[in-house]
Amino acid sequence: MTARWGLVLLPPFIFSFFLVAASQSVFLELSFFEDLGLGRKGEDFVLDNYTRFLTDSFYLHALWTTIKTSALAALFTLVLGFPVAYLIARMRSQWAMVLIAGIVVATFVTIVIKVYGLIVIFSANGILNRSLMEIGILSEPFTIFGNVSGVVIGLMHFTLGFGVLLLYSVIQTIPRSLEDAAAIHGANRWRVYRRVIFPLALPGVTVGALMIFNMCMGAFTSAALLGGGRVFTLPVLVQRVVMMELKFSMGATLAAILLVSVIAINLLSIFMLRRMKAAHLVVV
Repeated sequence: MTARWGLVLLPPFIFSFFLVAASQSVFLELSFFEDLGLGRKGEDFVLDNYTRFLTDSFYLHALWTTIKTSALAALFTLVLGFPVAYLIARMRSQWAMVLIAGIVVATFVTIVIKVYGLIVIFSANGILNRSLMEIGILSEPFTIFGNVSGVVIGLMHFTLGFGVLLLYSVIQTIPRSLEDAAAIHGANRWRVYRRVIFPLALPGVTVGALMIFNMCMGAFTSAALLGGGRVFTLPVLVQRVVMMELKFSMGATLAAILLVSVIAINLLSIFMLRRMKAAHLVVV
């Protein structure tokens, strides 16, 4: 008997969709009213908030910064996480489960503690900067505070454990016999990695990249603490506009644009993946 998973998954999907739609509808509705400041809104249905966003270079730069830092964090997370996930997935000893357990425990550490740990490690008098300066790699201390590089590192620290776990589950679905068969036919290790493992894992890697990208687009703590008031992403601006300036309608507009941007980028990525599948560039 074949299980009808569509019927099983339909109730939780409807419930989750209702929760998301109900919360987002509040922002979408509020964004179409004039912002009068001090938490007040106008009575007329207008598009002034969206017009202001699209014509103000400050807001457009914040949107670009959000997309850029999220994309870089997702890319570097995959580059660093894929080899680690592959090694753990192919380990034959009990250490594999120990490493997985360690990664799971590390993901439970709150992001605030992780960010402050990064600040201590990369401080001017920290052990990392002192060591790099003593061996001559750096002539002056490197800081991650108040710049885009620091925000990207903070986002990577936030998503790396999750990325390794996700990629580990993807690589586990690839039979080892395929690697053995390629090696028997003369393929070296790099060729097996490039022509067998990565193409088979590409759909899962793409999904993982989108999930990590979505997490980074909505991340606030890393950008707020490591940005130091100099790097403005949309989540940081939403907090600033709503909590400090009490402009609820403009904050709702920023939240709505962030939501629409994430949906648009995800749909574009899915469309490109389907085009690659149609061109037989991806194995699914």
